[in-house]
Amino acid sequence: MKGVTILLKSFFIILLFFSTKSFSDTVNKIEIIGNDRISDETIKLFISVDIKDEINDDKLNNIVKDLYDTDFFKDISVKFDNQILLINVLENPIIENISYIGIKSKRILKLIKDGSKIKPRSSYNERTLKNDKQKINDILKALGYYNSSLDIIVDQSKNNLVTITYDINLGKKSKIKKITFIGNKVFKDKKLYRIITTTEYKFWKFISGRKFLDQNLVFLDERLLRNFYKNNGYYNVKINSSFAKLIEDNSFELIFNIDAGSKIYFGELDLKLPSDFDENNFSTIKKLFKNIKGKPYSINTIDDILDEIDSITTLEQYKFIKANVYEILNSNSIDLQFNIEEGEKFYVDRVNILGNTITSENVIRNQLMLDEGDPFSEILVNKSINNIKSLNFFKVVNSNVIDNEKNNTKSIDILVEEKPTGEIYASAGAGTSGASFGFGVKENNFLGNGIGLDTNFLLSSDSFKGKFTMANPHFNNSDKSLYLSIEALENDNYETFGYKTNKTGISIGTDFEYLNDFYIGINNSNFYEVIETNNTASTQQQAQEGNYWDSFFKLNMNYDKRNQKFQASDGFQSYYSIDLPFISDTNTLKNYYNYSHYFEFFEKNFSSISIYLQSANSLNNKDIKLSERITIPSSRLRGFEAGRVGPKDGDDFVGGNYAYSINFASSIPQIFEESQNLDFLIFADAADIWGVDYNSSIKGDGIRSSVGLALDWMSPIGPMNFTLAYPVTKKTGDKTETFRFNLGTTF
Repeated sequence: MKGVTILLKSFFIILLFFSTKSFSDTVNKIEIIGNDRISDETIKLFISVDIKDEINDDKLNNIVKDLYDTDFFKDISVKFDNQILLINVLENPIIENISYIGIKSKRILKLIKDGSKIKPRSSYNERTLKNDKQKINDILKALGYYNSSLDIIVDQSKNNLVTITYDINLGKKSKIKKITFIGNKVFKDKKLYRIITTTEYKFWKFISGRKFLDQNLVFLDERLLRNFYKNNGYYNVKINSSFAKLIEDNSFELIFNIDAGSKIYFGELDLKLPSDFDENNFSTIKKLFKNIKGKPYSINTIDDILDEIDSITTLEQYKFIKANVYEILNSNSIDLQFNIEEGEKFYVDRVNILGNTITSENVIRNQLMLDEGDPFSEILVNKSINNIKSLNFFKVVNSNVIDNEKNNTKSIDILVEEKPTGEIYASAGAGTSGASFGFGVKENNFLGNGIGLDTNFLLSSDSFKGKFTMANPHFNNSDKSLYLSIEALENDNYETFGYKTNKTGISIGTDFEYLNDFYIGINNSNFYEVIETNNTASTQQQAQEGNYWDSFFKLNMNYDKRNQKFQASDGFQSYYSIDLPFISDTNTLKNYYNYSHYFEFFEKNFSSISIYLQSANSLNNKDIKLSERITIPSSRLRGFEAGRVGPKDGDDFVGGNYAYSINFASSIPQIFEESQNLDFLIFADAADIWGVDYNSSIKGDGIRSSVGLALDWMSPIGPMNFTLAYPVTKKTGDKTETFRFNLGTTF
């Protein structure tokens, strides 16, 4: 009996197999019914079957799938009979109009529209609508609206048209009432709080843009925390989770769960060079290795080493290199091996400059460190892009490297987007002796040729100064600049210095990069000057009344290792200049030196210290001119008026032969932390001026000093600077200036 049962089962299985075996036949005709808006030809394009094609069950199923994928149809049925393929469709409605209720913000509305796949005149289907609803909710949550609501109203007319209305109630933004760090046993919470971008809601932070829950910023915060730990030696740090916990209506506690792991230190460090590379050129790298061995692991340190390798290889013209870093993790240390390898040699076929409508192509090409026919170097491409950015002519500068199929060549597209290069600027000051006003107009890219023109005036109660400067940074398409300046100066210093001067002159000069980041400048200046003294001036001062002609050569050397020219946060600058008299009635030798160092004093607090030295001495043992005597500028001794400190002859300030200043500044935590346009600084200045050659009995009365607060604000009308200074050390008769501001804008 059991054997009979098995036999019957086998029979039915075989029967079922033959009964469900897929058919195969030839299509002689295709008929489409039910379509109104979409033509037969369009539908036939979507299916993978044509006349005379073989058809079977699989192809019928694929037809249905392909047509559903178009989102044009609500219902589809397919039938094959007597070699006729019959396709019956029901079209989706067309979206006639989309409207939004409850959104007043143009920015939010744009984000919603850009993120939506449903557009007017497109086909309507419920699947896409459901996806759009989720997308909109995600956008609103990313903006901090976690309690928002969204209703979608769909109205369908008889002519198969649909109107969609999004009814959105944003509600209030979800606030971050508390930020908590779990598992953090290494750093204080306050320190971590300064690392992340998200901040706790405080009622006084009314400008804050980051006090609300924003998931995108939370993801950014995770990366910032991870990098911070790694830069302090915690190589294996893990951000196990970050989540928002609802603690009350519309308020969240943001919790970061951190596992720092053990501290890792730099172990052995090695540099592998190609055989034809000179190891002596990489001696600075060896010194870096010695300095960092045994110190906590840091990503920034590795980046610094790679940057130094890039600088050396570029300077020594090793153009076909790539530097790879291999990390070997031990129990509590990590060994690093930097491998410099020669890459495949490519050459530059073409360099295309795109997007410049005003700026001459030569101006951009002068910034390139490689040209057609040169060996290709990614390092030099990046440096070229940075050079172009430093022109400050363009809003956007990008590069695109294209591999050519022939002859191992690459083409480089340089894409730029120009911006206004003109500038109007003004300055004003208020002090104990009156007010001052300055005005100027500057064009940094005259006629698109990269030539800078600058005309400025400075007017105060006792002086007038006007100056015109023209500068060509790449004269005759070379790496040398050429500049010309014409200036006129009138100083009525009767009350303060006991003399009046009128001075006009012209200067012409050049500068160029002699070595990497080391610049040399040379110019010749010629001035005609008339000096008048008043009745109260001393006999020695009155003896200098008359007409003077001065012609001198100026040599300056500038070693600039700042990470950026403006608002530097790292590196240093060393600048020296000397004025050598050529044809002169006084033969005065002038020396000037300034050193500035930029560093991170506390986390996220950038500081600088500057030392300034200056001297003026006669080469023929005569008294130097009154107008050539040194005074301390207000920028070096804030809180005091320029020239109104130091040696006095009677009631007159006469300046000195020697001067110095030391200046310290540091950024401070801001009340408005979220505003990227405000920078608060504290500063301390100290300066001294001494030496009166015509009367050695006149003393400088010692050091002056001041402390204060400065505010840099990138306002809607341009950059503004406010300075509030308090003189700490001053002498009787010194002129103080407590408040000063500067204003500038662009056009």
